[in-house]
Amino acid sequence: MADFLRKMFGTKKSEPEKQPAQVDMATTAPLSDQQISSIIGSQNSKYEMKQLIASVGQSIGKQREHNEDSVLALTSTISGSAESIPFGLYVVADGMGGHQFGEVASNAAVRIMGGNIMKKFHSYLFNLPTQTLQESLQELMETSITEAHQYVQREAPGSGTTVTAALVLGQQVTIAHVGDSRAYSVYPDGRVDPITRDHSLVKRLEELGHLSKDEAANFPHRNVLIRALGQGEALEADIFTVPFPQSGYLMICSDGLWGVIDEKDIYRSIIEAPNLHRACQNMVEAANAAGGPDNITVILAQMIG
Repeated sequence: MADFLRKMFGTKKSEPEKQPAQVDMATTAPLSDQQISSIIGSQNSKYEMKQLIASVGQSIGKQREHNEDSVLALTSTISGSAESIPFGLYVVADGMGGHQFGEVASNAAVRIMGGNIMKKFHSYLFNLPTQTLQESLQELMETSITEAHQYVQREAPGSGTTVTAALVLGQQVTIAHVGDSRAYSVYPDGRVDPITRDHSLVKRLEELGHLSKDEAANFPHRNVLIRALGQGEALEADIFTVPFPQSGYLMICSDGLWGVIDEKDIYRSIIEAPNLHRACQNMVEAANAAGGPDNITVILAQMIG
């Protein structure tokens, strides 16, 4: 029995006398502010593997009693012997104000879309690379947003929500969009380019030439939607794939942000921030400083490497 225990726990019948441990004379010291800045602030930093990083900001705003915005942000990178696979799923939904269960509709949209997409991707991401997706990314997004639409119609009739969802896989972004929440590409040179097209009355009037851009910005019924998840029998969502903005940022936000601060303020909030979290907070604070008339939600994602 003694021999068995020695084998199990690694004890020996007789051990040589232990020698005094050598003293490690190495010392540590905190880095100076200059050293830290040179590490994290270098514009020429190179990363050996591609990574997707993201942050979220949200506020009820200054004039609303409850929050009808919902948000989902999931980010993952898998790397090993093969090339790294950046993966991200980002969804912003804005429940329609003045409708019953607006917050229920937005929350159901992000949860159903997120659950459906992750269920399909689980085997692909986390098992050995023998699994393949049985449908295209655009088909997957269409199926997911349709399922959310049907659920809202069934469980919260009369309600509705916008949805802007971005599925990032590698260097590609697949978008599913309905309503007037927006996705943007933000570039280091100051460009803040909308990726999505609003499904609103004011946008339609602008496209038809009945309103100028300046008139559209001051249109009294800017929040009237012509498409929304949960509204109408058949959902007509915009679904498409674009490249991830190289050297820039992918941003998704509700109209509580883009409808309150302009693109110059958005760019300045991002470029002057030391990290994505601070950038999101800067935008939220700017929207609240401008009156905060609506709920505010923003997701900011960046590809590094």
